[in-house]
Amino acid sequence: MASKQDKYIHGYSEKEANRLNDQADSLAQVLHHDSIWEAGSIVLEAGCGVGSQTKTIVLQNPECQFISIDISQDSLIQAKQLVESLGINNVKFQQADIFDLPFEDESFDHIFLCFVLEHLAYPLSALDALKRKLKPKGTITLIEGDHGSTYFHPDSELARRAILCQVELQRRNGGDANVGRKLYPILQNAGFQEITVSPRQVYVDDSNPDWVEGFTKNTFTAMIEGIKEEAITSQLMNRDDIEKGIQDLNRTAEGGGTFCYTFFKGKGIKN
Repeated sequence: MASKQDKYIHGYSEKEANRLNDQADSLAQVLHHDSIWEAGSIVLEAGCGVGSQTKTIVLQNPECQFISIDISQDSLIQAKQLVESLGINNVKFQQADIFDLPFEDESFDHIFLCFVLEHLAYPLSALDALKRKLKPKGTITLIEGDHGSTYFHPDSELARRAILCQVELQRRNGGDANVGRKLYPILQNAGFQEITVSPRQVYVDDSNPDWVEGFTKNTFTAMIEGIKEEAITSQLMNRDDIEKGIQDLNRTAEGGGTFCYTFFKGKGIKN
């Protein structure tokens, strides 16, 4: 089907699926402690990917019914396998395009998107399309990261340049790796009311080895490592510099290192 969605910059490999699941597992409490909806609600998860976020929100809302959609059939297969392995039975998966949704208007009580807008060239058009499927007084919840919020110790110019490669490659693909800071105006321009945006900061040091492993190493640094070859091919950095930058990011996950990143969670209501 025709789509305004751009290429998923990280690809659809097994390694990327593992990275997404590491990210979701390490951040579940930070991002989803308040991802709770009323019993009996029908919730649309738009852009579910491999189900890494799905497993958390559906388990937290056992009395809600979820429809989780994605444009990638391969991702949906992995998502379905994941939830079946956990014995989850309150979610259905369906291949669909956010910009061409196969649902009646005003079908859903709530809509949820996590790490989706960052990959879209037309985020406002996406919210307009989704809003039509919300019931009056229905809510939308968005979660996005912001690469500009990254800082770490020991600091490294090459590590910061490697992160900027990710930002630039995502921009060239039509996305925005710094979209987190823009959630309020995006929701406002889409006509949502009673908007709230809350920062969800992840600070990692030696006192939290699970986050060191799950987030600093296996999520963020793995993401930058995943775009290394494309950054080199695009002449954004040479091989020696970007490999040293990635090495420096890994150094922040060793003894005495620290790493900080901020996610943003936005909510709005349809009048």
